[in-house]
Amino acid sequence: MKKLAFAFILGAAVFACGEEETTIIDSSMPQGTFSVSAMGTIVEQNDTGSAGTVEVGTDSEGTSFLKFDDDFMTNLGTGTVTVFLSTTSDDLKEVFSPGTGNTEVILVGVVSQNGEQYFKLASSVASKYDNVVLWCASAGIPFGYAEIQ
Repeated sequence: MKKLAFAFILGAAVFACGEEETTIIDSSMPQGTFSVSAMGTIVEQNDTGSAGTVEVGTDSEGTSFLKFDDDFMTNLGTGTVTVFLSTTSDDLKEVFSPGTGNTEVILVGVVSQNGEQYFKLASSVASKYDNVVLWCASAGIPFGYAEIQ
């Protein structure tokens, strides 16, 4: 009788675990359609191989994102290059001085790979800044920038 009860419980557990599928929604990715409101082309700096297209837009839920298209590439696109938004396209090495409390730039995220990737933005951030800056803190140099229009 104990063996029969154990077999029944084991069968019920296997059956119950096998039927339900959990849908995981990645909130760092746009949901539904991504509508582009501004875009730009990356200008390489310091022979870093930086190139590609960047876009700012919203998804179907109204969440703002910065998108690097699938043509994006940069040397050391493995976590050493950070993405910032800036209010100016002046000499970006002078505008962006880490540690000085410069309010003309805001950290967006870290480049983890070449190719397509998204960075979630606050709505107020998306409308204030009009330049994307790729910065390598370990080398202390800009890797590139794009004016987004």
